[in-house]
Amino acid sequence: MIATTAPHLVCLDDYVPILRAQEIDDLRALAKRLAGRSVQMVNSTAVGGGVAEILNRLIPLMSELGLVPRWDVITGGADFFEITKAFHNALHGVPFEPRPHDFETFLACTEQNRQRLQFDAEFTVIHDPQPVALIDARPPRSGHWIWRCHIDLSRPNEGVWEFLRPFVCKYDGALFSSPEFSQQLPIPQYQFFPCIDPLSDKNREVEDETVREVVERFGIDPKRTILTQISRFDRLKDPIGVLRAYQIVKRYDDCQLVLAGGSASDDPEGGAVLADVREAAGNDPDVHILDLPPSSALEINALQRASTIVIQKSLREGFGLTVTEALWKKKPVVASAVGGIPAQVIHKHTGLLTHSVEGTAYQIRFLLANPALAQRLGEQGHEHVREHFLITSNVRRYLALFLFQAREN
Repeated sequence: MIATTAPHLVCLDDYVPILRAQEIDDLRALAKRLAGRSVQMVNSTAVGGGVAEILNRLIPLMSELGLVPRWDVITGGADFFEITKAFHNALHGVPFEPRPHDFETFLACTEQNRQRLQFDAEFTVIHDPQPVALIDARPPRSGHWIWRCHIDLSRPNEGVWEFLRPFVCKYDGALFSSPEFSQQLPIPQYQFFPCIDPLSDKNREVEDETVREVVERFGIDPKRTILTQISRFDRLKDPIGVLRAYQIVKRYDDCQLVLAGGSASDDPEGGAVLADVREAAGNDPDVHILDLPPSSALEINALQRASTIVIQKSLREGFGLTVTEALWKKKPVVASAVGGIPAQVIHKHTGLLTHSVEGTAYQIRFLLANPALAQRLGEQGHEHVREHFLITSNVRRYLALFLFQAREN
């Protein structure tokens, strides 16, 4: 079981200045009906990636509200995570020909985790495809099991999806970040936004001096235009496409590019992608490629706050919490119109959407030429996040879901 550790321990009352006291009171009233109920969250990594970040903040808040939550992480060898990464890409629509032994390895590792973990909670939430087959560990006629899919499932590889779909059908419900991700399933499906914690080290307010110290430590000039993409080094995040867009902008506007990210324990491709990005960048002194460890929340916060424009040029995207983070910091965002991003970036209202390298460069240049618009988009984006994508909203959705499941069964 994972013990969550937050450098800045917070309680529900700490969110009152950001939200309203009434919203916190409503959470407590809703949770009273679930006091003492057990909740189990299961995913594939304890650090790295949005799911782990969400759970690290969600579990303590559920505990404060009187539930009894725990967080378990599945284990597996390199072969398992290479296969699940291939499955992840295939479910996003990347071409892939699964082999019989891929499925056998997946099921063998699932069985090992089934024997290692306990499944006795009243509410069990399984996150993403890696642990999806654990549904077969469900005790007969007990508990409520939900599959939470964080990825873009709008155009899945047929072979991989047909293998996984029978497991999904055994759940009591499925949660997706966008209606476009829904599939033909015999179980209820719900739209369920991911979230950020505004009080975490990655999102809390930091002093200007701290921001300046961080960017200067990385060799970035805080007085010049800074274009930034924060993401894992993943081909679906298209860091080389971001680099190409920057090179177009650079012909006309003096600017720097920051590509900052890291890797997760369940993603074996990060090193190869990072090497490709470095090769594509060449010797350009204004391109800063930062391979950051999982403990770099404050550095990421500072890099986003120092940025003139934040980019998220994903080819596929489940939701894109780095977009949420940037909007929360009132930054103008240029992002691809894929996955859950359009739920956050409402074109010309909370940011600008794009569909290509050239389009990304055009929108960046447009914002650089119109700083008043860039500021307005950032301010409106901040309010949009406050209303829809904060951790308290996520807690409320889970509480409502658990109450509904308990009533239905």
